[in-house]
Amino acid sequence: MALEDVRLNPHARIFHHEMGSERQPVLIIDDFLLNPEALIEYACQCEFAPEKKLYPGHRVNAPDVYTRALRTSLPQLLARIFNTQPGDINAAESSYSLVTQAPATLKVLQRLPHFDSLNRRELASVYFLCNREREEYGGTAFYRHRKTGFESVDTSRIKAYSQAVEQQLQNGKVPPADYIRGDTELFEQIEQFPARFNRLLLYRCTSLHSGMIGPNFDFSRDPAAARLSINTFLVG
Repeated sequence: MALEDVRLNPHARIFHHEMGSERQPVLIIDDFLLNPEALIEYACQCEFAPEKKLYPGHRVNAPDVYTRALRTSLPQLLARIFNTQPGDINAAESSYSLVTQAPATLKVLQRLPHFDSLNRRELASVYFLCNREREEYGGTAFYRHRKTGFESVDTSRIKAYSQAVEQQLQNGKVPPADYIRGDTELFEQIEQFPARFNRLLLYRCTSLHSGMIGPNFDFSRDPAAARLSINTFLVG
């Protein structure tokens, strides 16, 4: 199956959800593409490399055909849901992602929910290509920081949020070496969206979130069998 076979599904199912007390928008598109298997086949031919930043795994650039699908299909929808500019969407980065880092090796910041950007105009998307539904693949969860009440962090909040978290960590509230699951002493989970094959999930980069990595996760590096996704950052 060739990448040229990858195209938008005219019968994709679109859902709009608002989460938490801040009513931050989330867009879910199920059955997003026709022939998504071609993207898995392509990934199996790629050489993944360890992520040098905080992503707990391996990554490699995704093909242009996927980025074009986002650019052509989403502008009007994103303008309505996220109040972005209705013109063209700029895809700053799009990459295949595999979670491969064992819990015992996680840095402290990798054990906490995170935000991707302080710019509310920037959006993040996760496109799940993991094989059908397996509980250990989890999905994506969103959180509220208990002390500040923040569910998102932008330029107006970063100082207060950073100071609060740093103080909590210095006071001995360092989470155990594991992926965050559900509520913790520092964070309350406000929403979760399961990883489903051919599902696209979009949200603001400022939202506090984390991958849901189950206790029985196998950390496989085989794209055909692992928790394969494509992560993209968009500016509207």
